[in-house]
Amino acid sequence: MHVDVDFLSCESNALCAAAAPDVFELDDEDHLHLIQDNPPERVWPEVEEAARACPKRAITLTES
Repeated sequence: MHVDVDFLSCESNALCAAAAPDVFELDDEDHLHLIQDNPPERVWPEVEEAARACPKRAITLTES
């Protein structure tokens, strides 16, 4: 799975970071960072939940 974030649409509300903390991180200035764009299969359910939770639909998942 490959993860893309549209940072122009992202509101940095941290719902994705709460759902998948191994993949998404919010820094001290409330900027979202994508830690892994090809996360291991064990966290795919969390990443899928993060994409569903994003109110701006800024997260896109594709098969790699």
